[in-house]
Amino acid sequence: MSDSPSAADTNCLDIAGAVAVVTGGANGIGRALARALLGRGATVVIADIESGILDATVAELSSLGPVSGVRTDVTDEASTAALVDRVFDDHGRANLVFLNAGVTSGGGGLPWQQEPNDWRWCFGVNVIGVGIGTSAFVPRMIESGEPGQIVLTSSGDGGIAPVPTASVYAASKAAVSCFAEALQHNLISEQTALRASVFYPSGGLLDTGLYSAARNRPADLARVGPGTGRSSMTFDELVLRVTAATGKEPAIADLDELGEFVMDCVERRQFVIGKDLGGKATLLHQRADAIGRGELPEAHGVKLG
Repeated sequence: MSDSPSAADTNCLDIAGAVAVVTGGANGIGRALARALLGRGATVVIADIESGILDATVAELSSLGPVSGVRTDVTDEASTAALVDRVFDDHGRANLVFLNAGVTSGGGGLPWQQEPNDWRWCFGVNVIGVGIGTSAFVPRMIESGEPGQIVLTSSGDGGIAPVPTASVYAASKAAVSCFAEALQHNLISEQTALRASVFYPSGGLLDTGLYSAARNRPADLARVGPGTGRSSMTFDELVLRVTAATGKEPAIADLDELGEFVMDCVERRQFVIGKDLGGKATLLHQRADAIGRGELPEAHGVKLG
């Protein structure tokens, strides 16, 4: 793995003039991606389940370029189909689709303390939502014949390293990484004009709505027992916890800079998008070596997000 353009597909993609969709785009990383896209001349459609913050984000970014919002539940086929119809009806195409919406498990704690609804909610958004988005967008994008890129947001927590303290979330992100690889292989073998990328947000702690995602948890997927509180904290509370645990303030990622970094990688159609890919490769080598010895891979202190 490498951060250099040599790791990219040989064809470049022009963001200027592209039509881009960002799920989970009203907050955090999604909002930074939308801002970066607008800055490079794209038309942006933001999809999010929270109507209030969606409207506020569209208003905030409207001075940067053409941007609209569509309330979307990525776990619902009809809602996602309506998003796709809206994009193609309004713009005639979709060149860039960022399947970025994500949540934590909502329970925290030990693996056996996770309830079935923790699995249903976390995998419903993080994995099934990605599957629904792919099935809804990709056939229409292939049919249009336009060059395009599908970017799936994974995480180093699970996608790269085993994280025992976030077992369900990490499992969901491992699934996203595996699916992204399969998607890319098939987009190439079917000789489409599309390519895929897997995005590992990085650069420090990420100030996103992920840590308080329980605010959007459906009532029918509520926990029966109490959670540990890990997945309902604010970002400031997370910073205090990390500081107390390590004795020093953690590095905090600049989300706008991260958004620009992602666009650089998308323009050169790089499959793996993330910072310090050499370090990530080292973790994967250590994991592979342990598996090769028939041993349990070491747990790593990757922070949730």
